[in-house]
Amino acid sequence: MENEEVVLLSFWACTFAGKVRVALAEKGIEYKSMEQDMVTKGDLLLKMNPVHKKIPVLIHNGKPICESQIILQYIDEIWPHKSPLLPLDPHQRAVARFWADFIDTKICELGKKIWKTKGEEKEAVKKEFMESLKLLEGELGDKPYFGGENLGYVDVSLLPFSCWFYAQEKVGDFSIETDCPKLIAWTTRCMEKDSVSRSLPDQQKIYRFVLGLRKLFGVEE
Repeated sequence: MENEEVVLLSFWACTFAGKVRVALAEKGIEYKSMEQDMVTKGDLLLKMNPVHKKIPVLIHNGKPICESQIILQYIDEIWPHKSPLLPLDPHQRAVARFWADFIDTKICELGKKIWKTKGEEKEAVKKEFMESLKLLEGELGDKPYFGGENLGYVDVSLLPFSCWFYAQEKVGDFSIETDCPKLIAWTTRCMEKDSVSRSLPDQQKIYRFVLGLRKLFGVEE
């Protein structure tokens, strides 16, 4: 499609926006990224997402699409010919959507709790977090990607969260690789792709960001 205007309302550390950046890069879609202030929230964000008032928002030819998983599916439907994210088989598509939802709900929430909690509560969260990652590793199996031979919907959904693994390990004093070596090998493999490495923040930058959040929330130990 020619003469298209693609704009992404984003924030560098937002995992949900990170998915959209990876998906657009995988498909070779040029876009303008507009960083948003997540405290004040500018007029454009409020106009484009008046219901939830949050990022990411993809603006395609002036029309907004909200919610990251909906955005990913929209991208796959509008630009289907390069690097398809979802499989053609209906059951496989449903399975991919299931795991993407698992990531958005279970992995995201437990990951946040690791740096938001301390003491016995944090230890319990770490245990549940690792159990959830083991389930994901089981789904990955011996495949190079969750999508099989090529990067797919589940890969794109999980990758931005994997950028937080280092910070979670440092704050929680544990090792993901010890229990989930295949999952960590997957992250390394994915980061070798330019579409991924150029779209996601450095893990050290995320770690510094998390330390700042812990101070803000008063959970330093």
